[in-house]
Amino acid sequence: MTSSKFPEKHSTDISRRQVLKSISQAAVGVTAITQVPYVFAKQRTQLRVLGTHVTLQEELRQKAMQDLDIDLIFEPRGSAAVLQKASTNPQSFDLYEQWSNSIRPLWTSGSIQPIDKKRLKYWDEINPLTKTGKVSPDAKYGAGDAPYKMLHIQANGKLGTEHTDQISFLPYVHNVDSFGYNTNAIKQGEAYKTESWGWLLDPKHSGKVGIINAPTIGLFDLALATQAQGLVKFDDIGNLTRTDLDRLFNVLIDFKRQNHFSGFWNSVPESVDFMRTGRVNIQSMFSPAVSTLNGQNIPVRFAAPKEGYRGWHGVMCLSSASQGRSKDAAYDYMNWWLSGWPGAFIAKQGYYISNPQRSAAYLSPAEWDYWYAGKKAIHALKGTDGKISVPQGDIRSGGSYTKRFSNVAVWNTAMPTYDYSLQKWYEFISS
Repeated sequence: MTSSKFPEKHSTDISRRQVLKSISQAAVGVTAITQVPYVFAKQRTQLRVLGTHVTLQEELRQKAMQDLDIDLIFEPRGSAAVLQKASTNPQSFDLYEQWSNSIRPLWTSGSIQPIDKKRLKYWDEINPLTKTGKVSPDAKYGAGDAPYKMLHIQANGKLGTEHTDQISFLPYVHNVDSFGYNTNAIKQGEAYKTESWGWLLDPKHSGKVGIINAPTIGLFDLALATQAQGLVKFDDIGNLTRTDLDRLFNVLIDFKRQNHFSGFWNSVPESVDFMRTGRVNIQSMFSPAVSTLNGQNIPVRFAAPKEGYRGWHGVMCLSSASQGRSKDAAYDYMNWWLSGWPGAFIAKQGYYISNPQRSAAYLSPAEWDYWYAGKKAIHALKGTDGKISVPQGDIRSGGSYTKRFSNVAVWNTAMPTYDYSLQKWYEFISS
């Protein structure tokens, strides 16, 4: 029965209009699908990586995005700034890339979560350096925070050496550091015999010395230098007491007031500028900076100090806030780093990877022999920037991978006196 309020014809008109409107909307929808297909396309997962310029390089970012079909956002900062942000704001990143000296502060602050070893595709290929602490039976463990001491998460939630199914970081990029010097200004020394950390405090280099502005790194460069010069002696250079720090910084502040130091750099590009512009003749250096300068025909040599190297190990850590698709992408990215190509790429700037044999297939025999085996370069080699960084006939300072990592004096370390060392460092910088 038809309602008296809505006659039958009016009802029919409304129905007809509704049908026409639906058809019209459907037609518009088809047009929209045709013209704007991305509305319904699969959204790529975004992965935010906080770290330093050492590994957060554009070529690596582009290659990883291509291989993994993800969007990578790199945020490179100076060493101290990276650690400060990660320790206080885990929501701001998914993965953290820096050095092993940051592990204890990050773990203590709750900024990182355990990594499931079973999700690491190449775990069994990782060499003994981080698993046992030595690359060879005769190698030194090195003082301080040797990475193997902090790798595994123990049943009580602390970090230790007993192997478990959970780890605090992915072992990947690593190297030994020392200092670089311009051989046009300073006569070239002999590896492990005459080259010495003490050169950083040699009065004849006064006014031309640069130091990295990082309390857990630069501090040890200068501690090694003061000890090599016989100015201070430490019982355990990897675990300096407050008294040790007071004595060390009394000496260093005196040098600074005499304008011995030309500057304190915060990033690899800045260290390159220090040397390229002639601001310094000798300074704390990382291998990529030496490679870059050599590619610019500036003859910088990376020293092999007779006292031993300062060792560092790259750590890739999972933010405590990471979950879901971003967390899955983080594991994919960690596995990608050990898949071969990335390790070969960073070898060309002087860095090592934790499973080097997988990267060997991506390096020429000449590159492998020079960078890993410590043999003479049979022809000129290019760095990651495509420029010649190794001249024909050159032999890598310090020799082979095994020899270099058998001579670690101390590792980058966050000591029990970490907070006090920060205070003393900033007093020194501002003095």
